[in-house]
Amino acid sequence: MLIVREAHAGDADRGIARIDPKDMAFYGLSEGDLVLIEGKRPYPVRILPCEVDDRGKSLILVDRLTRENLGVSLGDKVDLLPAKWERAVEVTLSQETGESVSAVPGGTSLLASFLNGKGLLRGGKIRGTIFGNSPCEFLVKKTKPEGIVLFDEKTEIRLEREPGAPQKERVSKNRISYEDIGGLGPQIRRIREMVEIPLRFPEVFRKLGIEPPKGILLFGPPGSGKTALARAVANESNIFFSSISGPEIIGKYYGESEARLRAVFEEASRNAPAVLFIDEIDAIAPKREEMGGEKQVERRVVAQLLALMDGLESRGKVIVMAATNIPNALDPALRRPGRFDREIAIPVPNRHGRLEILQIHTRGMPLSEDVDLQALANRTHGFVGADLEALAKEAAMSALRRFLPSFQLQRDEQGSNLLEQLRVTSSDFEEALKEVEPSALREVFLDVPEVGWEDIGGFENVKEALRQAVEWPLLNEDLFRHLDARPPRGILIHGRGGSGKSLLVKALARETGLNFIFVQGPTLLSRYTGEGEKALRHAFHVARQSAPSILCLDGVDPLFPAQEGAERNPVSERLIAQFCAEMNGIADMRGVSVIGTALDPNCLDPRVKGAGRFEIEVGLRDPNESERLEILLVHTKRKPLSAGVSLADLARETKGMNGAELENLCRGAAEEAMKEYLGKTPTEGLVELGPRHFEAALGKLRRTLYNESESQPGQPNRKES
Repeated sequence: MLIVREAHAGDADRGIARIDPKDMAFYGLSEGDLVLIEGKRPYPVRILPCEVDDRGKSLILVDRLTRENLGVSLGDKVDLLPAKWERAVEVTLSQETGESVSAVPGGTSLLASFLNGKGLLRGGKIRGTIFGNSPCEFLVKKTKPEGIVLFDEKTEIRLEREPGAPQKERVSKNRISYEDIGGLGPQIRRIREMVEIPLRFPEVFRKLGIEPPKGILLFGPPGSGKTALARAVANESNIFFSSISGPEIIGKYYGESEARLRAVFEEASRNAPAVLFIDEIDAIAPKREEMGGEKQVERRVVAQLLALMDGLESRGKVIVMAATNIPNALDPALRRPGRFDREIAIPVPNRHGRLEILQIHTRGMPLSEDVDLQALANRTHGFVGADLEALAKEAAMSALRRFLPSFQLQRDEQGSNLLEQLRVTSSDFEEALKEVEPSALREVFLDVPEVGWEDIGGFENVKEALRQAVEWPLLNEDLFRHLDARPPRGILIHGRGGSGKSLLVKALARETGLNFIFVQGPTLLSRYTGEGEKALRHAFHVARQSAPSILCLDGVDPLFPAQEGAERNPVSERLIAQFCAEMNGIADMRGVSVIGTALDPNCLDPRVKGAGRFEIEVGLRDPNESERLEILLVHTKRKPLSAGVSLADLARETKGMNGAELENLCRGAAEEAMKEYLGKTPTEGLVELGPRHFEAALGKLRRTLYNESESQPGQPNRKES
């Protein structure tokens, strides 16, 4: 006997079951065989081996619709029998949900392509996704011949209309299942333990002499799947589900809000066992001590909610679930055992979770062979489930815009053939990535800078050090975990103005593909008490929420200055304390790299340097001759140079200049050429930069640098090493 467990996201609606290869050998099965699963009702599926992590546990992984066809739930036991099947000549289907397939040009042929190779049995249900529509469920009304049949390319489909059902569209049942939620495996297992087990096996809790959980609080960023997870729990448990949004409860008349809240709880009690889900609970249960006298309605609603949660008679029959984006805004009385017993964080999905979510939302898409969902998952750092759904939709719209001019919306055979050629390609996803950005970063997100390592001359050792500190931990998570090694928390890049500190950080963000949060240090300074610390705290919060990410604090010199004696700047003291607290808070969170830039590290407070803070220091010296040549090549690669220009000679003449000054030199040479040719209306393409233009620009630049050094005698000496 095998234990039923939910299928992985990519296996939903495929008509397959996965088991341990050892169990396949025990039953005498081979990969791809059509077998009959014996539950309360039999149903045929194709058998495939499961992943390594699922082996040795006597599991059979099937999707929600297969479990429904079998009449079993998660945790039930089933057996396998060889399936005696025949080729299907004709199959009669009745569509139950979704837009009518016959209303879509070429819809029947697309459905036939989806069913090809699947085993069918009269009375079973199947689900398919027609491109551009929501999933459609069908009931198998009749097969020819009778019994288990195998659908192939020669099988004919007959679509039978339900009596009284509208022809053009049917309302889809909200039957979301665990297979429709990606990246939340651990959270699903925890919720199942707290919800399904008390409802299905209450005698276990009576034997243990304990009360099952009364409430579950889900918290996480918007779009991470909190509401979808609650609905899936109710659907998979086959129990009543009632949902209400917090703002819907508030009424304008005295006592109306409390009455609505009581009515919701009474409805759940009448339909027990039930799940009562309160979305955006922070709208009706904020902290009472922070409410003014004008918020008497909110005070009464909080008190009523506390009373109702304490007054639930059937503890194991009605489970109260709630969701919020800001758990710290809730009244503390709600967050104690007896009310919301468990708090489950719904995080931003990691690379594996993003792949599962993309597989779910592209399940019904005709993807081109060049689409690599794994590579797409690697690039979408910080995207939550809703963002990835929007990305898939935007890619489909891009394909539609590309295809529409050559497609006439008609029901003839030519229109059907054209529709079958429609594919979503890799270029469509590239276009979608330009339009969709992580929702957590919409307020502060900067487009990944259009600068890479190739745009920065020299500094090869610095580039390698940054790659090791930031990129290695992301690409080698298993190795770091195996060696029990912790990646560095903070990196300080220092060097004189124009040495390329900010440019290196931007190039690192682009090369690694990480989310990039750029904060200019002086903007955190405020004359109002607490504003700077609030802004710094918000920057760290966004970095954590969008991990893996790079948080760049550009110019930390005025934020964390070294201070001696009794007269310490209170603003700097508070910022230093906030920074140290935030850096300590990253201890258990991987994927956030904090990079600061400074002119002189010796002018920084010692508390922000060292272990746990800025523990790696990278100094940028002035470039040597070969590095100056590389920088000049970068800044002149698009400029029309005459044959007489020797960049090697120019690199020798510019000793002591850094990257910004060399860029100014090239720009100054272009300005000299413009002055010379301005008004002469030269033929396009004949204007070139010659040695005289660089000599004039170099002379002006040297005079400027000399004047700056005279006016700032305290500047550090420029050295070339």
